[in-house]
Amino acid sequence: MQKHFCESLTPLLPPQLLWKQAQSFPLFPALGEMESHMFECVNQAAVHEELEDETRRLCDVRPFLPVLKLVTRNCGRAERLLDSKIGVLIGKGLHELDAINDQEVKDFRSKMFRMSEERMQRVQMMTYTEWLQACFSPQLEPTAGTAITDGLNDRPADLKVIIHFDQSQVRVLSPVCFVFDTLDMHTATDFLSCLVLQYIRTCMQAKEPPHLTLVHTSNVKAMFDKDITAIGAVVTHKSSNPPLPLPPKRRVPTVSSATRVSVRTDCTSHLLAGLFHGTELLCKPAVSSESSGRSDHTWKDSTLEFDISVCDLPRMTRLCFAIYAVMDKVKKQKSTKNHYPIAWVNTMVFDYKGQLKTGELILHCWSSFPDELEEMLNPIGTIQTNPYTENATALHIHFPEYSPHSIIFPPFDKVRHSVLLIEMHLWLKEIMERDALSQLCENEKDLIWTLRHDCIENFPQSLPKLLLSVKWSKHEDMAQLQALLQIWPKLCPRDALELLDFNYPDQYVREYAVRCLNEELSQYLLQLVQVLRYEPYYDCALTHFLLERAQGNRKIGHFLFWHLRSEIHMPAVSVQFALILEAYCRGSIPHIEVLKKQVEALSKLKSVNELIKLGTIKNARSKTKEAMLTKEAMMTCLRQISYSETLSDLYSPLNPNVLLSGINVEKCRYMDSKMKPLWIVYNNKLLGGDTLGIIFKNGDDLRQDMLTLQILRLMDRLWKEANLDLRIVPYGCLATGDRAGLIEVVSSADTIANIQLTSSNVAAAAAFNKDALLNWLKERNSGDALDRAIEEFTLSCAGYCVATYVLGIGDRHSDNIMVRSTGQLFHIDFGHILGNFKSKFGIKRERVPFILTHDFIHVIQQGKTGYTEKFGSFRQYCEEAYLILRKNGNLFITLFALMLTAGLPELTSVKDIQYLKDSLALGKTDDEALKQFRQKFDEALRESWTTKVNWMAHNVAKDNRS
Repeated sequence: MQKHFCESLTPLLPPQLLWKQAQSFPLFPALGEMESHMFECVNQAAVHEELEDETRRLCDVRPFLPVLKLVTRNCGRAERLLDSKIGVLIGKGLHELDAINDQEVKDFRSKMFRMSEERMQRVQMMTYTEWLQACFSPQLEPTAGTAITDGLNDRPADLKVIIHFDQSQVRVLSPVCFVFDTLDMHTATDFLSCLVLQYIRTCMQAKEPPHLTLVHTSNVKAMFDKDITAIGAVVTHKSSNPPLPLPPKRRVPTVSSATRVSVRTDCTSHLLAGLFHGTELLCKPAVSSESSGRSDHTWKDSTLEFDISVCDLPRMTRLCFAIYAVMDKVKKQKSTKNHYPIAWVNTMVFDYKGQLKTGELILHCWSSFPDELEEMLNPIGTIQTNPYTENATALHIHFPEYSPHSIIFPPFDKVRHSVLLIEMHLWLKEIMERDALSQLCENEKDLIWTLRHDCIENFPQSLPKLLLSVKWSKHEDMAQLQALLQIWPKLCPRDALELLDFNYPDQYVREYAVRCLNEELSQYLLQLVQVLRYEPYYDCALTHFLLERAQGNRKIGHFLFWHLRSEIHMPAVSVQFALILEAYCRGSIPHIEVLKKQVEALSKLKSVNELIKLGTIKNARSKTKEAMLTKEAMMTCLRQISYSETLSDLYSPLNPNVLLSGINVEKCRYMDSKMKPLWIVYNNKLLGGDTLGIIFKNGDDLRQDMLTLQILRLMDRLWKEANLDLRIVPYGCLATGDRAGLIEVVSSADTIANIQLTSSNVAAAAAFNKDALLNWLKERNSGDALDRAIEEFTLSCAGYCVATYVLGIGDRHSDNIMVRSTGQLFHIDFGHILGNFKSKFGIKRERVPFILTHDFIHVIQQGKTGYTEKFGSFRQYCEEAYLILRKNGNLFITLFALMLTAGLPELTSVKDIQYLKDSLALGKTDDEALKQFRQKFDEALRESWTTKVNWMAHNVAKDNRS
């Protein structure tokens, strides 16, 4: 039975009307109960989609044709509704996961299903207080930090707190201690104050009044009741179903040490193969009697035999293949590169259960090769096969049966045995203090392994270097390492992160690393999501850790959701990320509606952006006409009920603590760049009538900006821990999908270009007006406020000089540097990092290590000529900030290394990270490094005129465009 809908905004209705009409048909009694039926459609992806959620509009569902089909439900309504919501939320229908014929996927989903159900049952039994603590846990700042003073007399600062209640404001002027003593959550009786200590501290440092909202306990309890009810609707139904059976335990067979690893291939092209543990090549195949006898290890219709015993294989061994052709024509030329790569593919030797693979296996290969592949093998690449099987090269391989029983990698307690260890007391300081990119020679590896017990006592943070010294092809070394891990002291999270790199694939090592992570999780969540790519199996310690922490803290859950969903379109991680997203949603049912609202809002913004792009193409001949018609169309679209409702009253994806109330349509616009980003302005009742802006980008990859801003936040934290606050402005930035995302608009700020252009009638001369910036600050600040603004400018300028130099941030024109009215300078748009500077006609446009122009110095010195004491302080800030970053050089290298497989345009190999090693002068003493930095500082000062010339050209081009 089918029903047509012509109005695209019509919500999906329960089938009451259909039932009423069907009563006149003879077979009506055969339909059964109305509640046992639901609508189905064919969506834009040509996939049948069941529409359990009847509150959705057809314009949100977007069926391929406006036709709905009535189908019978196979299970309970509450469970089907939950499945439908999860599918819409994560951007991948659960029926797609149901259709995957992979036992690992089925086992992982089954396990996560049970764990999520148990968690929801625990949440359902929570008391009101326990629920409150789980959802609104305060975020504490580290104890180290700068004192909060008024910035002039070093006396304790007073703080103006704006408290909102019933649409009115109560302004309180009180000492800092008053806020923490009187607005305590535990002492409030009639009202609940949700106080986030980190937010309070940020406001105090920025000299801005915090806005607190008093919420009546009845409102919060209503939220509690709503969450528990939502959980109960699903859990009650599930509890009636018997639990899924656990997999049976299997006996571990013994393996002869003489057993060799072999695999048979059927391939007509040349083939290269290797066994890898991380990036370490364990073994290449030995040339068999059936092989062609070539010295470069090529085979055709033969067996590959690896000269390594099965019992010596590490648990995380992966078999890597590369298919290539030998070009005869190239052989005659002088070039030595005669091997042409065709495809590559990787697979694990042991499956997710630890069982050695056997039988036939078809591996669909990948055709995209990284820039640099040693011998064409790609061990760091994914172990997932290419999902686009129609156009992919297929490699048919056969793992033979080795014995009548399955060969299973033994658990730890079966391989641990006592060994005689000789303790030697030698000094390892020089080796252990090298940076993470330094290579170890074989005799150094032997020394480290011999003195492994000394490393435990004197260099516990040297565990990564010890792991690189293990001979992973020797069973005895692996057993000893596993014993060492049981007694190795816990590392701090910043040191443990390195152990999640691809170089350390061992299961026990990664489990140890996860145990070392703690409250700093949210700071490194971006990297932790990326290293999921290095996990060969879905069910691993890192996945469990992320799910556990995310389901226990909604803010972490919020960003975990978006980091995963923004990359779910990538074939190599699509299934893995979808499985984790499904598990999170099942274990956080109350959070689903909040996230669903955000997903729908972003879909609407994408539609508006596509409308604008289409309009600008049609009206490309007339810029004025284009701007008028397209902006009018944009506003008309935003005023539609379906758009205004979806885009109002949602929590910001950039910051889940911020509620976006309603759009101020008159202030919304689109920006004049290629992808036409949307500038969306929200009215915010909690900010006393102020507005809040976000930029929606569709067509730009924001992940590199996210990484750079994350590193800036980390630098800010490290400086503050050392009692140096350089007033960094790491604004919000979040990738939300395939080349789409959001950027926070920093309030009361303008670009250097606009400040200069408004002070001069001639665009070419604007860049050379050194008074423009100082006059702009004077217009917005007077008296003591001006002194504070100049101090803010001095500190922030020092911070960004050091940060942009260390990170090699390029494309620093005057529209990519901004200043707030309070004096804080900050940089935006990080499309070029790690020294990838723009060039024109083969000449680098940026010839200075960082931006330090004379008009910046003019502000720092408050308009005085000659280098004054103020400039001396500025230089001292820079040097102190640089030395602090040097002490944490390994952490920066680790964070960038963990992002290598993310596919960022300017972070593709270890050579890109080498820039950090050079800019931080790692391997040199502090005195040598400081001498290098001072030379760069003087160079930036001396060559600042080249920056002004570039800015002049930019201003002229901008003036011509307008």
